[in-house]
Amino acid sequence: MKHLLLFLISFSFMVSCKPQEARRPESVQSGSFIKQSAERNKKLIAKERTKIESIIEQNPELEYFASENGFWYTYQNKVEQDTIQPEFGDSINFDYNVQDLNGKIIYSKNQIGNKDYVMEKEILFSGLREGLKLMKPSEQVTFIFPSQVAYGYYGDDNKIGTNVPIICEVTLNTITQNNND
Repeated sequence: MKHLLLFLISFSFMVSCKPQEARRPESVQSGSFIKQSAERNKKLIAKERTKIESIIEQNPELEYFASENGFWYTYQNKVEQDTIQPEFGDSINFDYNVQDLNGKIIYSKNQIGNKDYVMEKEILFSGLREGLKLMKPSEQVTFIFPSQVAYGYYGDDNKIGTNVPIICEVTLNTITQNNND
């Protein structure tokens, strides 16, 4: 009797469970989503570029340089003598602040603190990582980063939102070369 009861319960359980049907992919008209996304990105980049160019024009006393990596920078303190610049594996110490394009401080140097970083071996947003490569010890540089080389679409999950261009004032304090070539 117990075996019959167990069999009936097991059988009814198996019959009542239907296998899940596979989800069908949503059909997107060929390339329309990608075209719309690309168009949105072009507009975003153009809007940010216009704002950045306006900031540069408002400060004619400063000489801004356009980097190959899509950001602009100007020296607050430039070291003229030939000296080292950070390379892969070098340990550097730097500090920086983060502002919005209106100059409002998002993170101060005091909030961020002094940073130690091993070039290309730790996570750092791409604009700052590439900007540090341009610097020499004791230089202070102001970078203007469009959102795509700053925190991008995701922001920093705290004070920096989606697609926010930023200004960073960076001081490179020291470079310790990696001699393990």
